[in-house]
Amino acid sequence: MKSAIFTFLLFLGGFTLLPGQDAIDRSLPEFSFQTLDLAGEMHFLASDFLAGRRTGSQGNVIAGQYIASQLRAYGYAPINDGSYFQAVQLLQTESPATGSLEVGDLSFTHGEELLIMRGPAASAATGVVFANYGWVDEATNHDDFANIDVKGKIIITRAGIPGDVGQSGIFRGVREKAEIAAARGAVGIFEIYAMPFPWNSFKGYFGGERIGLDDGSPGASIPYGFVRVGDELLTALQGKKNGLKGKMTSSGIRSTKLESFNVGGILEGADPELKDEYMIMTAHFDHVGVGSQGGGAFTEQDSIFNGARDNAFGTISLLAAARAFAEKKPRRSIIILAVTGEELGLLGSRYYAEHPLVPLEKTVFNFNTDGAGYDDKTGISLIGANRTGIDEQVRIAAEVFGKKVISDPAPEQGLFDRSDNVSFAAKGIPALNFSPGITGFSDELFKYYHQVTDNPETIDMVYLREYCQIFTLAARLIANRDTRPVWVAGDKYEAAGLELYKER
Repeated sequence: MKSAIFTFLLFLGGFTLLPGQDAIDRSLPEFSFQTLDLAGEMHFLASDFLAGRRTGSQGNVIAGQYIASQLRAYGYAPINDGSYFQAVQLLQTESPATGSLEVGDLSFTHGEELLIMRGPAASAATGVVFANYGWVDEATNHDDFANIDVKGKIIITRAGIPGDVGQSGIFRGVREKAEIAAARGAVGIFEIYAMPFPWNSFKGYFGGERIGLDDGSPGASIPYGFVRVGDELLTALQGKKNGLKGKMTSSGIRSTKLESFNVGGILEGADPELKDEYMIMTAHFDHVGVGSQGGGAFTEQDSIFNGARDNAFGTISLLAAARAFAEKKPRRSIIILAVTGEELGLLGSRYYAEHPLVPLEKTVFNFNTDGAGYDDKTGISLIGANRTGIDEQVRIAAEVFGKKVISDPAPEQGLFDRSDNVSFAAKGIPALNFSPGITGFSDELFKYYHQVTDNPETIDMVYLREYCQIFTLAARLIANRDTRPVWVAGDKYEAAGLELYKER
C-alpha cells in the first residue's frame, strides 16, 4: 500500500492517484480546456446563421466545412483518399399530391383517411381482394397469396407481418410488402392502419418530406400505403374470394436527389504495437432545421431549431478531444468522424458502417457523444454501461473532474439503439454513447429537446467544458488500454463482434 505521504507528493507534482489505476497526468491537454474557447464554438455551431444545420442544407454544409478545417489545423490526415469528406447520397421524397382508393361503396382520399407512401403514378379500375398480411416467408412456408389470384388487382392487408404486428413488423412491411405484392402481379397494396399512436401523427410524419439514403434502387414499383378504416372494410372483403370492384389513383411519389457528407480525419497512434488498431469517435453535426422541418412549436419571432444540446454539445466535445489528442497522442490510432443525418434515421453513421474508410475489423471501439440535453450537472450519462468493459475508464475520468457516472438512465427509452453508436454495434464493433447527465426524460429535457429554445444562451458553459474534459480523458484511457474492449458474454451484439474479429 502506498503511503499517504507518497500520495500527497504525487498530488503536489501534478498527479492524482485513483484506486486501482496509475496516476493521471494533469499536464494532459484536456486539463487546460478553456470555457470561453468552447463557448465560442457553441455560439457559432448553434447560431441562427446555420439555421438548424438540417441535413443537406447550407447550414449543415457550413458546419461540416468548419469541422474539416479544424481537423486539418490539428494535423489529422484526411480520411478519404486526400479528402476530409465522405459523400453520402440521399433521396428526398414526398408523398403524392393527389390520390384516392375506392373499395365497393367505400371511398378514401389521400391526405385524409388514406396515406400513399410509396410507388409511381398510377390509375386502375379493377378488383380489390383481401390478402391477410400480404406476406411470404419461405423459411416458415407462409404464403398469403397461395390461394388467391391478385394479378391485376388491388390488395388490402392487415398491418405488420405474421407474428409481429408491432412497430418493427410494420416497418418491415413498409420496406418489403409492395415488391412481394408486385411480384404476384398486384397493381397496388394498402394496409389497414393499426399503429398504437394517433393517425394524424403517423400521417404527418410519413406524409411530409422524408430524407433517406439513396441506394440506387427504383423504389416500390406499385402504389403502397395505409388506409384508416374500421371493421367495415374487412367485413366487406372477407369471404369474397373474387373481392369487390374498386379503383385507385395516385399522382406518384415525388423525389429529389440530395448530397450530404460525413467529415473525418485520422491520427496515428503513438504505440508501434497498437497503432494498427483504431478507435472511432463520433458525433452527429446535423439538427432538424427551421419551421415545420423541426417538428416542434415555433413562432414568427423564433423558428430556428438551433440544436445547442443536440448536438452542438457533442460536436464540440468531439473536436475538443481531437485537439487534445493531436497535442498528446494516445497509444491507438484515432478516427474522428462527424456524421450527418442522425436526426433523419442515423443516415451518416449507417452509410459509413456500410462503406467504411478504415476496415471495420481494425476498428476496435466506437465512442459516440450525443444527447438530448441535461438535467443533472453533477454527472455524465453512460448509455451502454456494463456491456464492453470500459466502465472503469469512464468512472475514473468522471471522478477526476468531480462528476459521477449515471449508468443507462431511462432504460425504457432504449437509448442505446437510438444514436449513431448502434450503426457500429450492429456490425460487431464494441460501442457506447456518452451523454450529458440526465435522470430520465424530465420536464427540463423536454423544455429544450427539439425546441426552438435550445439556444447557446441557455447552455451552462462551465458544464460544457467539464463534459468535454471527461469525454476526452475517458477516450484517452480507453485508447490506451492494453487490451481491446469486447462485448460481454450474452450481449445482443456479441455474435456480430465474434464474426467481425474472428481472425484475431
